Amino acid sequence: MHADTETLRLHRAVLAWYAAHARELPWREPSAGPWAVMVSEFMLQQTPVKRVLPMYEAWMERWPTPADLAAAPSGEAVRAWGRLGYPRRALRLHAAATAVTEQHGGKVPVDHAALLALPGVGEYTAAAVASFAHRQRHAVLDTNVRRVFARLVDGREYPPTATTAAERRTATELLPDDPETAAVWAVAVMELGALVCTARAPDCGGCPVARECAWRAAGYPAHDGPARKGQTYAGTDRQARGKLLAVLREAHEAVPQSALDAVWGDSVQRGRALDGLVADGLVEPVAPGVYRLPG
Repeated sequence: MHADTETLRLHRAVLAWYAAHARELPWREPSAGPWAVMVSEFMLQQTPVKRVLPMYEAWMERWPTPADLAAAPSGEAVRAWGRLGYPRRALRLHAAATAVTEQHGGKVPVDHAALLALPGVGEYTAAAVASFAHRQRHAVLDTNVRRVFARLVDGREYPPTATTAAERRTATELLPDDPETAAVWAVAVMELGALVCTARAPDCGGCPVARECAWRAAGYPAHDGPARKGQTYAGTDRQARGKLLAVLREAHEAVPQSALDAVWGDSVQRGRALDGLVADGLVEPVAPGVYRLPG
């Protein structure tokens, strides 16, 4: 990275803003270890902080180490996931905890490549855990960070649909050289996107780098890429899956088909949703017309 004057000014402004405005979150506490960071990152994927907080606290109280979670049936992880949504994340976190326990002595790996090799851990999560938990120098590109850089550097309202090589290059070039500073910078930019440079109502008056923002300088040009899809839920297969899974989660035992039929009237969609849950490993058939969470 070329630590030119403009880049250093960005670093100082964003880091000072973060020092003054960062939210106090349990996974950011000095006492929070790598497992706490990993759990939070799995939960925060596509889910707001306010919904994650109570689930995170309950999860960490029940399973304070990877070995604790690995010792439980994967179905209990799905049950405890509750209404966080995207319950496959619970199975992936359980699989990651099992791998950490069996392959790494119960300690979340420090090495980025070892993190990336864990089941359920992708590029973003590996970089986030390496940066936030192990204080390493990695570009951490979530939706918030990508939006900040799209506006600040590229002069665009929104980033591309999928992360590009150019975005990774920009994020890496803007990383401070010092690993500890880079780790703080990574979370600071993320926080800036979550609290100030938001998707729909950016608070440019409260932004510490508004004067350097290419999007602002260009007069806030509107997004000219593919239409951004709204998140529909009512009536979707995803809602049907959630209804069926809720019955199984609350039953604490195997349930008959009739109990599932009662919560979703469309038999074709219900069958499709149930087949999908079974295929994803979230539900197990234990006898004809009888289902349970995985054991």
